[in-house]
Amino acid sequence: MRPTTPCRPTSSLSTGSDARPRRWGIVAALVRHRLYRRWTLTAGLLALTGAARAQTPATVNVSVDATAAGTPLERVWPFHGYDEINYTTTPEGEALLGAIAAAHTAPVHVRNHFLLNTGDGTPAMKWGSTDVYTEDAAGNPIYSWTLTDGIMDAITGAGAFPFVEIGFMPEALSTNPLPYQNSSTTTLDGGCFYPPTDYAKWADLIRAWAMHADGRYPNVAASWLWELWNEPDVGYWNGTLADYAKLYDYTEAALHAVLPNAALGGPAVAGAGGSFLPQFLEHCATGTNAVTGGTGTRLDLVTFHAKGSVALSGDHVEMDLGNQLRLHQAGFSAVALSQFKSTPIYITEADPDGCAACPVSDTPADAYRTSPAYGAYEISMMKHSLELEAQMGVELRGLLTWAFTFPGTPYFAGYRVLASNGIHLPVLSAFELLGRLDGTRLPLASGGAHALDDILANGVRAEPEIDGLATLNGAAIQVLVWNYHDDLVTVAATPVHLAIAVPAGFGPSARVSHLRVDESHGDAYTVWVSQGMPASPSDAQAAALQGAMDPALLVPDSTVAVGAVASVGVDFDLPRFGVSLVTILPADGAGDGGTDAGGGSGSSGSTGGAGQRGGGCSCRVDDRRDADAAALLGMGLLVLFVRRRRSIR
Repeated sequence: MRPTTPCRPTSSLSTGSDARPRRWGIVAALVRHRLYRRWTLTAGLLALTGAARAQTPATVNVSVDATAAGTPLERVWPFHGYDEINYTTTPEGEALLGAIAAAHTAPVHVRNHFLLNTGDGTPAMKWGSTDVYTEDAAGNPIYSWTLTDGIMDAITGAGAFPFVEIGFMPEALSTNPLPYQNSSTTTLDGGCFYPPTDYAKWADLIRAWAMHADGRYPNVAASWLWELWNEPDVGYWNGTLADYAKLYDYTEAALHAVLPNAALGGPAVAGAGGSFLPQFLEHCATGTNAVTGGTGTRLDLVTFHAKGSVALSGDHVEMDLGNQLRLHQAGFSAVALSQFKSTPIYITEADPDGCAACPVSDTPADAYRTSPAYGAYEISMMKHSLELEAQMGVELRGLLTWAFTFPGTPYFAGYRVLASNGIHLPVLSAFELLGRLDGTRLPLASGGAHALDDILANGVRAEPEIDGLATLNGAAIQVLVWNYHDDLVTVAATPVHLAIAVPAGFGPSARVSHLRVDESHGDAYTVWVSQGMPASPSDAQAAALQGAMDPALLVPDSTVAVGAVASVGVDFDLPRFGVSLVTILPADGAGDGGTDAGGGSGSSGSTGGAGQRGGGCSCRVDDRRDADAAALLGMGLLVLFVRRRRSIR
């Protein structure tokens, strides 16, 4: 991801317009901190007063037809990345890689910056190095793969595959080598971002690296993905577009000389709506190849980036799903108008905001990151991006989440991460539910869904979005339902009635499992707040955080009768930003095959306490709670919200 100026959460940041991020002084930081303290207090008071006025929303009906033929499930979500490539081999990094790989039923790909940078591999925020290339006194190349081997071993050892970002420039090849490292975490002024002094030596490096990787790892050409550079339309590239196109030509020729079937692409621009992407596509289609002198260059995949926008709106944080989808639309449009309309697209950074390494103390609007709002946003964005793909007739293959972990930083400091000090955040819990989806995608209709065109125009600013995805995986029917809104405010939970038409021969009864992520399930941050936000949790506190960080059963698994019209009904309350995965299986296990698609009994959170934590919502089949109980539990959720918002200072 590109560094962005803290506390400027506007859509212009998301289009890569800031090639040189500005720095904020101490006075500005103090002003932002005081503003945030006032905002958290005001938000808490409004939440408390709003609780008395809150009314239960109307029930949203969600229907799934598991008798339909269905369509292939496009799993565009098992893609993750981060700047700090040397964090990969830290204990915390290796553990998180394993958790990410385990969260998905599809192969996971991992992308990093700084793969080819000169240095000793010391981990650092917004920096990395592997020392793969140096030169002797006569200018002859010296290759070293020790550090890259450790990194790739960690990724592949976790069960994932590299999404190889080929960059940046080794010091010995840089046309402007000194100073080589960036002067700060929010400045792009290092010598690693310059074109090479010798394109032939660059090509030799790529050939050598590809040969080494191919000899060390199995199925590299078939299972790895390759991309040249990162955001060459901003400060990550201190050359011209023509320089980048030339670098791509040399890279393509070198890589495919060793791995003819490897999938290579670019240009990974920050601003898909700018001129860089279409001009690069034109070069690959009709331009003069710098290596062969012929017309065009092979392009196996097209990549670009898109960042949403978060801001403080009065007394609360406001996200902007519509802005992010408009950026996706701009990139899709550029590809659709080119000769590469059928070429796979990967959005290799797709995030709600633009600065992973900025803590909430610097950017108060980033308070969404410790909240279930982050996960609900990601899931909604994934579904609507698939809708946009179908509408525009392009081929989307991946949406990569740029978030990992920052070892050595305080607990829950508000960086854009999936885990903090080994404790998973609710966003990773949400990915665990999304990642379980497998099989054939089923038709799903929801009375709370928002049309794509409406979100593109208006975001999710009026009624909440209650929507879902459904699959048939063997005999298991999986239904993922979420409650998303751009505004992080406290409201009553939405009652949901889920009606599922089951296939013929399903049997007379069904086993129902219901996993949930919300502020009371799969949210260790709320538990940490209840502990008093310890800077160094005790062993008992750490164990409690570990126990609270995974998706949890909303209620114990149950067996229900299948209706006369071969249907199953499930009723539950879904709080704002809650995500539910409901799995229906034949109760007699016919056709089950031992699948754990829904994580029923024996899955994370299946102990008795999981269903008792409530958090203002419950799930029962054909038996809804009365309104008074719902109101009381809703008040509990409001109090949890106030504690959360007051605690992030």
